[in-house]
Amino acid sequence: MKSFNFLSISREEKPRTKGITMVLDKGLGLESAESLVKLTADYIDFIKFGWGTAAVYEKDLIKNKVEMYKSYNITPYTGGTLFEIAYSQNKLNEFFNEAKEIGFTAIEISDGSIHIPHEKKLELIKIGKNKGFQIISEVGKKNPKLDKEIKINERINEMNKELEAGSSFVIVESREGGKNIGIYDKSGNANEDEIDLILDNVNGDKIIWEAPNKEQQIFFILKIGKNVNLGNIKTEDITSLETLRRGLRGDTFGKIQ
Repeated sequence: MKSFNFLSISREEKPRTKGITMVLDKGLGLESAESLVKLTADYIDFIKFGWGTAAVYEKDLIKNKVEMYKSYNITPYTGGTLFEIAYSQNKLNEFFNEAKEIGFTAIEISDGSIHIPHEKKLELIKIGKNKGFQIISEVGKKNPKLDKEIKINERINEMNKELEAGSSFVIVESREGGKNIGIYDKSGNANEDEIDLILDNVNGDKIIWEAPNKEQQIFFILKIGKNVNLGNIKTEDITSLETLRRGLRGDTFGKIQ
């Protein structure tokens, strides 16, 4: 039992269907990663091997990290940029085979840095799922100018179609910085009108909102509740986010149930 458990707002235990926390692994060493999850595993649902970081380390190290994360009931998965590189090089079969050999059970399918016709992206989601992977897809562009060209109705339509195609969750792109892209302005403030439109038209339990900054995490917890799905959480912010979800920090104390 956790200390002072009687003072904390309870949360659904893992494996959770909502209140998902997706953490960004930007290249942790095995010992550092295990030290981290020994302390925080209860609060992590997914860990993303950010962008193409998995391709710059020895395969055995990645295998060991993947197995270690899984041993703590955390689902590790490959970053979308790695998938996009494989697609652009016409090496998707090799990508799927390597991911399976390493031990990944989930992959991200995105088109943030390249153009993939949406019907093709939906086909790739189905292929990935048929190969036995849990699919987490992402909607949005990494180039702020291109991302702003996506109309909100188009974004909503793509999110719903990707869920219908087999994605377990769909991520709203906001990158690592969470500013001037997706639902955030240049200062990192959320566009509440767009968020409301998304929530009115997409199953909120299936959305992962990238919220790398504390104020963004507070915004979503106060707006949607402790069981909002949040992603791109920094490794050093895992405990902080969990205290926000449980009303154990002044920003949410007395404001959630």
